[in-house]
Order: sequence, then structure tokens, then C-alpha cells
Amino acid sequence: MTFDRTIKIAPSILAADFANFGAECAAVEAQGADWIHVDVMDGHFVPNITFGPATCAAIRPHIKGVMDVHLMIAPVDPYIDAFAQAGADVLTAHVEAGPHIHRTLQAIRAAGMKAGVALNPGTPAEAVSELMDMVDLICVMTVNPGFGGQKFIDMSTKITALRRMIGDRPVHIEIDGGVDPNTAPIVAKAGADVLVAGSAVFRGGSVSDPAPYGDNIRAIRAAAEGVWA
Repeated sequence: MTFDRTIKIAPSILAADFANFGAECAAVEAQGADWIHVDVMDGHFVPNITFGPATCAAIRPHIKGVMDVHLMIAPVDPYIDAFAQAGADVLTAHVEAGPHIHRTLQAIRAAGMKAGVALNPGTPAEAVSELMDMVDLICVMTVNPGFGGQKFIDMSTKITALRRMIGDRPVHIEIDGGVDPNTAPIVAKAGADVLVAGSAVFRGGSVSDPAPYGDNIRAIRAAAEGVWA
């Protein structure tokens, strides 16, 4: 997994067909997805329950590229090794999920994964200012986490502040929540390079008719890249 700042589209399987995850992952990759984003929710840290390490392990053989696992759970540390064994390439924990995020990020890297830290909309950029050399990715939530399909919250000021803090470090800024062709230019202009999109990618398509996935991915990518042209 080499670092670059080109726009990457990471479809969230939260919006996919739950009965057909493996085929859905393969379909969106074939249609141009750069990463596959897996939203893990525990019904405790966020008000929803999705899936865990077993699901990640089951879909891993169907993903050729990066499996980007976003933990919306608390606590995180007891589950790090399980997600490493399940094949996660990137494991992201929320700064709000526990008192020792520095230790959590160390443990994620020690388990052989790239370490991500996520920020809820109400959490300022400064919350991760002391973690810049500990992370490979910063995920900015542009919805309050817990459910797909929510309305986008503009976090441009936070994204710009994070980009300034990162400087020339090889750290991605990922955006999660409400990303579509209308909002992608806003976050790309502010400095984001990984765009998570759920319903905006999977809308209108299926495993048996995946062409709309490709159309949706290309539309988001073009909208984001347009502000860099």
C-alpha cells in the first residue's frame, strides 16, 4: 500500500447488499473503486450494529485492493488483533472512543496495519495535533456516525486545519459521510484525498447490473478532481 495524494474513492459496504457482500466488493472494485470501506458499529459507541471481524475475514478474499476498516466501537484495543487477522489494511479508531488513543494507534501499527484516527463532527482538529507522527490516515466525519444516508455536514475548516498540521507527512485525509458529486469538490478543495461514499456509489446498481456503480464512482471522482485541475 504505497502513499499518494490522488483522489481515492472508497465505497462503503454499509450501502451494499448485505446478502451478497463478496460479490458487491468485487463488483465495485471492477467498476473503479480504489479502496473498500468497512463500517464496524457496536450499538454502544454509535446507535447501530453492523458487523465485525468475521465479516471482514469473509470478504477479504473478494477484495484485491485496500480493505479500509473503520471502527465505530468502544473499547477498541481488545479487537485490534482480530481485525489484523481478518485482513484489514487500514484500521481506524475514533479519538473519542477511549482515553489512550496514542496507545491504540501504536497497537494498530504493531499488528501490521496502517493506523487511522477518526474525528466526529463536534471534535476539533486540535484533538489529534499530537498524533501526526502516529497516524497514516485521519478520517473526518461529515455526519454523526451510526447510520448511512445522512445529510453532509461541511467540515472544510477542520479539513484545512488538518492538512496544515500534516504538512509533508504521508498521511491521508479521509472523508466519511454524505459524499456525492455535489459535496466531493468541497472536501477535495479543503485537502481531502480519500472519499468514502455509500449510497452515492451503490444507488441504482446491483451485482447483476454493476454499470451504475462505475458511473457513480466516475462522477464523484471527476467532481473531486475538478477542483485540483
